Amino acid sequence: MRPLDSDEPTTIGPYRLLGRLGAGGMGRVYLGRSAGGRTVAVKVVHPHFALDEEFRARFRREVEAARRVGGDWTAPVLDADPTAAVPWVATGYVAGPSLASAVDGPDGPVPLPPHTVRVMGAGLAEALARVHGLGLVHRDVKPSNVLLTLDGPRLIDFGIARATDGTASLTSTGVSIGSPGYMAPEQILGRGVTGAADLFSLGAVLAYGATGRSPFPGDSSASLLYHVVHGTPELSGVPDGLRDVVAACLAKDPADRPGAGELVRLLTPEGPARPVAAGWLPGPLVAQVSRAAVRLLDLEAAEVAPPATPMGSPASGASYAGPPPVGGSGPVPFSSPSLGAPTGGGPVALGEFGPPDPSLMARPPGAGAGGDGTATPGRFSLTLAAARTRGADGRGRRLSCSVALAVAGALAAVTFGALLMPGLLPGDDGDRKDGGMADGARPSAADPAVPDRFLGTWEGSGTGLSGTLPMGTFTVTVRQGAEGAAFGTFRQVDPIGGICENVLILREAGPERVVATGRPKKSNPPQCTTGDHEVRLEPVGEGGLSYASDNARAGNPTARLSKMS
Repeated sequence: MRPLDSDEPTTIGPYRLLGRLGAGGMGRVYLGRSAGGRTVAVKVVHPHFALDEEFRARFRREVEAARRVGGDWTAPVLDADPTAAVPWVATGYVAGPSLASAVDGPDGPVPLPPHTVRVMGAGLAEALARVHGLGLVHRDVKPSNVLLTLDGPRLIDFGIARATDGTASLTSTGVSIGSPGYMAPEQILGRGVTGAADLFSLGAVLAYGATGRSPFPGDSSASLLYHVVHGTPELSGVPDGLRDVVAACLAKDPADRPGAGELVRLLTPEGPARPVAAGWLPGPLVAQVSRAAVRLLDLEAAEVAPPATPMGSPASGASYAGPPPVGGSGPVPFSSPSLGAPTGGGPVALGEFGPPDPSLMARPPGAGAGGDGTATPGRFSLTLAAARTRGADGRGRRLSCSVALAVAGALAAVTFGALLMPGLLPGDDGDRKDGGMADGARPSAADPAVPDRFLGTWEGSGTGLSGTLPMGTFTVTVRQGAEGAAFGTFRQVDPIGGICENVLILREAGPERVVATGRPKKSNPPQCTTGDHEVRLEPVGEGGLSYASDNARAGNPTARLSKMS
């Protein structure tokens, strides 16, 4: 667990946050406590998902379904608010390392003993049997979603990854969702996915636990995915007696894989409960789990979170207290059981965010606030929303999750040795050492077009959806340039640290307005929007600047900016 950084919330809903447990493509996970003293894991999804009403509706349905999963091998869902400005869900905290961190030793991979792998697989298979019995598919079974505790393995992230599936964002032709190396071939190819896909992923997880490496090696996501679809899994290090079971799970044809119940019997004929009770983890992992439990007990439960700072004050960034920006009338009526008297403290805000983490603000030479490549302490910048592609019906389709890769069709058209995808070669990411102005030559001071009033670095809090969706910190840097040339940059850091950047291409300039084309960088992460859009900069107030964009896929973001340099 890491301490909270200055850009992170101190409270989410009724939960006081104690530290950050991890982060991924969907958002961040925090360790929290309820007013009654229960320790929970709170996952906050990326703010751009608030732009998708279908996501919110599905998020609610999947959280409710995940709450029904229960069972001995999962983390229970306790609370959620799909209608919050930034949706979140709280689950019971599981005290134990992930399989990924347990195997990834400081001196190299540390495979688990065969007995531990068998018990782990049986417990996870029982969890999947229950999930599939409810008509759900997990779709993201991977080492980081498997936790190892003294009381057995736990499969986590129900409802979150599944909630993104089925939205307009993820039904685009040729888009697959999952984690490279642990996705089933049918997932990669965009075909129908059933519970058999989870069994394929579980087979890859078992191979990882037994050998310390994925059964599908590859030096890039593209080559790795090709290997999953067309290659043979590497199982030479899997112990005898376990190798045949893993190979059956990794069959290319879903019909050839064992069902979840059958897998339990193949791994532990008596079921996983008895070997877990007898002690299933190796000694070093038992010691690790015990130390983590002691550290958790050492956390001060009586500390009261600092009061919320009003929105707009220099210390607060954005506050998520307020009405939901997209359909819905209130939180889902889940509640955590009270285990004692409240720890006090008055009302809690739904997550205050301060300035972004300086470690996330590394800038290329020339892109710093002063143009010298250095990040200015306390001054941070910008992101947009989820990347979208244009669907056959003309609607924008946003892409997101652990991995969103356009691979269907391309895999059948290339050979393994010749597999190349845009952005895999050095220097092919749209970024340059000129501060991000990769589209055209550097602006020429000999032909000035931008009034001095607009020059400099500007910063402020951005919002979308007519001011109802906090979008983090926007930073706009404007330099001198001629029409048709790159003359500035836009950078956004959203409230949980996601970063998106655009190059600004000058279209027209006058004393009262500058109009530009915003062009997203090729190196932006998947949650950023794609496609050119219009940006307007206008003087406002005493020395201020207004920013407005017609980027509907990002909620038509706006901001009032102040000059930094």
